[in-house]
Order: sequence, then structure tokens, then C-alpha cells
Amino acid sequence: MSNHPSPAFRLLAVASAALALTACSTARFDASALSGQQVAADKIGLPTSGATVTKVEAVTAADPAKGPQPPAALRADVSIAPVDPAAPAIKMALILPQEWNGKVVMLGGGGYNGTLPNLFSYPAAPASQGPYPLLSQGYAVFASDSGHQAGPAGSRDGSFGMNDEAIANFSGAALKKVSDVGDALVTRFYGKKPSKRYFIGGSTGGREALAVAQKWPRDWDGIVAWYPAWNAASLDLQFGRISRAFAQPGAYPSLAQRKLLRQAAIAQCDGLDGVTDGLISNVPACNAQFDPAKVQFEGKPLRCASGGNEGDQCLSDAMIAALKVYDSEIRFGAKLGSGETQYPGFNIWGTELGEEGTSPLQPTVNMLAMNTTAPASPAPLTAPYWAVFWDQWVRYFVTRDERFNSLTLDPQNPGPWAERINQLTQLQDINNTDLTAFNKHGGKVLMAHGAADALVSTRATEQYFDRVINKMGRQVVRQFVRYYEVPGYGHAVSTTFNANWDSLAALDQWSTTSKPPENPVVTDASGVPGRTRPLCEYPFWPRYKGTGDVNKAESFMCWMD
Repeated sequence: MSNHPSPAFRLLAVASAALALTACSTARFDASALSGQQVAADKIGLPTSGATVTKVEAVTAADPAKGPQPPAALRADVSIAPVDPAAPAIKMALILPQEWNGKVVMLGGGGYNGTLPNLFSYPAAPASQGPYPLLSQGYAVFASDSGHQAGPAGSRDGSFGMNDEAIANFSGAALKKVSDVGDALVTRFYGKKPSKRYFIGGSTGGREALAVAQKWPRDWDGIVAWYPAWNAASLDLQFGRISRAFAQPGAYPSLAQRKLLRQAAIAQCDGLDGVTDGLISNVPACNAQFDPAKVQFEGKPLRCASGGNEGDQCLSDAMIAALKVYDSEIRFGAKLGSGETQYPGFNIWGTELGEEGTSPLQPTVNMLAMNTTAPASPAPLTAPYWAVFWDQWVRYFVTRDERFNSLTLDPQNPGPWAERINQLTQLQDINNTDLTAFNKHGGKVLMAHGAADALVSTRATEQYFDRVINKMGRQVVRQFVRYYEVPGYGHAVSTTFNANWDSLAALDQWSTTSKPPENPVVTDASGVPGRTRPLCEYPFWPRYKGTGDVNKAESFMCWMD
């Protein structure tokens, strides 16, 4: 990274420092000082053909007539050129605030990426902070599309998998390239290196957060990994198994049947945490007790009496069989190239799998779960998110034949595709649990996961955390890692309990003062807006004390049977 800023950048940094001393200053940055700036390939830690700032503009509100205006800042768009001329460039952007706090945040993506994430916020950020929490706190921010540009399928578009460099970038290489370019430009712009560097992401972004801690531990001071898809290729194989199960005749339940299933599970499992409040907090007990083939709801068996599909008032045997596949682990016929032998099942009893509802969040919840049509190949965008993901992965990453029927590939015994799948798992499964180097650097790790996630298994995050403890020892891990689970919270969004927690403030405090989070509280922004629960460290869960307001965290204790 360059330690010799250009005269224009040096002057701009001096001016910026002076402006930061005057809170009421309305002066603007000079965008011309950023335009056309370049970062040479030899300043980037992995092979590229260099980076160029392609556009600079002042940050403005999306709709100036609505909502608050953002604090003064510049946005710089950057293109990182590939080595392979046939590979797409990495598109990234930086937000550079006028009043900088000296720290940077890199944001992760989602799904197959392909677009820039929201550069002003982060997963589960408190709604009370408004639309610009990162900018309002003075963070410089950057993020990328991970090295390809998505088509109409958005985060489900895996067509970039035809190119090796694009796959390598998506699998992790883009993280280092974007980090180095972002660091170089931020350092030039302000005239000094960042004092703290944090990474925050959810889902694929959570995998990316764990990837930077594993692969480039000295580059980062802390990470937040929400619902991390850390073993992404193993998860793809589980997606394939689940897709094949629900593609069977009569196995795909309707929106109404999924709602009936959720209501039946809540009726049986809600009180296992000491109070009936619409949330299943004692998830292990629910998983052990609930059986859709045997349970009764409102005086009637959940299973259709004939075993066939008798309509929305019950579930057929084919549906129940597929749901039990969803609930159970996949065991691979042979150890994968990454070393993985299985991927766990999902906590689906009581989870939102997609149903009719009036919440404005409902369409997103449905899309991220089972959507509205059964798995198929090629999978339409109305199919379950995981079915589209599997279909894209098989056709573009594995076989590289867009006409290939993904439902014919057995994920447990892939036959002639085993070698290719093993190669992909070595790239995509971010499963190194020796975080010694990150700990020695002083890095801090916050992980969090909704207990009702239908897209990335909470049980998989538990496995990762347990492996870290087994590798490094509980006492050592306690020094720099915390893992929390949120009852009722789904994948990124939920109409039951939509989690809000200021993970960045907790991380920054831990990193700068060595004070770890103490009795954190998570707030619901959707199901019962404003209700709170203790954010319990796994394997603990919130249990009602027996008295007090059921919508207040102080009425609960973190408990483990």
C-alpha cells in the first residue's frame, strides 16, 4: 500500500481534518481529487491487473423529499481489473465521510453476490439509528459485488460459475483484493491508515467474515458474522438433497399447509421456555418432541387421514417425508475435498417456510424460504431459494452445462462429478477452525444466528463454534469469540422476531477497550415491535423467570437444560 499520497490527496486530507473540527461546517469534499485514482497491481495482495476509480460523487438521499439527509460524504466507484480477459471485473465502492472516525468497515454480500450491498447499514442494525448508521458514526465503508455482475436472478444468479477467476473471486479471493484497494484509497484520502478495520456480513457475507479472519488475520481487528454460510459447497449439496425431496410427486406443501405446520409446532413447543409468547426458544426440546406425522393441532391430526393430499387442512405423507429430509443431516458417500462429511438439518419446526401474511416483510421471507412453486430444473425464480441455488450451482459451477438437469445429480453419490465437487468444496468451504493467528493479532469475533433460519442451518454454525472450541480450548476461545442465537429470527428477515442489535458498537467496544459484550439485548422490530430478549450465548436460550412483562428482556434468564 502506498504511504506517499499525491499532493491533491494530501491537501484534501488537511482540509478534511480542519473541517472535522467544525461540527456545523457545510463545506463539501472536492470530488476531483479522487477521480481517476489508481491502485497498481503490485499493491494488491492477490493477482489483478490493477484498480481504477471510475466515478466520484457526493452522497445524497435516494429521495431528497423523504427522510433525513445523509452526513456529508463522497462515494467512489472502483473497478478492479481481472487477470483473465474473459473474467468480469470486480466492482466495488467506497463511502468516505467528511467527519471520519479513523476506522473502516468492509461489508459482505449475500447469496451469489453480484451486486453491491447497502453501503450505509449492516445486518440487524437498530432501526433507531436511521438509514445511515455507518455514515452517521463516521465510518469509511467499502464493499464489492465479489467479482461479477448479476442478471435478473440477482443473488441467485450463478452463471458466473463458467469462469474460473470469477469462481475464485466469489469463493474468497475478491475479499483480499477489495480490502487492499480499499485500504490504499482510504489511506491516501485521509493521509493516514485506519486505526481499526472491521468486517461485517450475513449469510454469504457471514462466510466472508469468517474467511478474512481465517485467511488474512493480520488485516482485521474484528468481524461480525451473522448466519454464516461458512461451508457453502457442503450446504449446496444439502440444498440438492432437499430439492430432490420436495420435487417428488405431491411433496411440495402449499402456503396454507406451511402455515398450518408452523402453527402446530408453536402450539406444541411455545411453552417449553416457560411462557406462551409466540416464540419457540427451547429449540432443542422442540426438535426432539415434535413429529408432524403424530402431532394433533386444534383437535385434529396434522397428517391427512388417507396419507394423500386432502387439502390445506392437513399434510400428506409425501410432504411429511420431505419435511423430515429438511430436518435431517446429509451424510456424504465419501469425505469431500474440504474434509467435510456431512451438513446438518434445519430447525424447521415453527420456522417461517413461506406463507400468506400481511406484513410488508412477508414476500422477502417467502422468497428466502420455500417460495411458491416446487423445485425444478431449470429452476424458476418462484421455486425455493435453496432449489434455485442448487440448480445454478450444478449447471454453472459443477457441470458447466446450462442444459443439465440438476435434479438428476445425487449430492450424496455424485459419480463422475465427484472430483469437480471436491475441487469446489476446497474453494468454498471456509472451515479452518484454528483462529490462533487472528487471536494473537487481537482480533475479536462476534457470531449470531436466528434459531428459525430456513436457508442456512443454525446447527451448522453451532458445529463451527464447537469445532473452534475443540481446536483451541474453551478458555482461549472465550478471550475473543462470542456466539449468540436469536429465537424466532429467520434468515436476514422475519415477521415473527426481526432482530435488531448493534453488533458494530459491541465489536468496536471490545476491540478498543478490551471489554467484551456484557448481557446484550436484542430487540424485535416486526413480530411485536419493541419487545426485547436477552441475547444468549449458545448453548443457552431465553427462559421466562415466571414473573414480569413477557415483552422485556429482564423477565428472562439465559438457560440451558
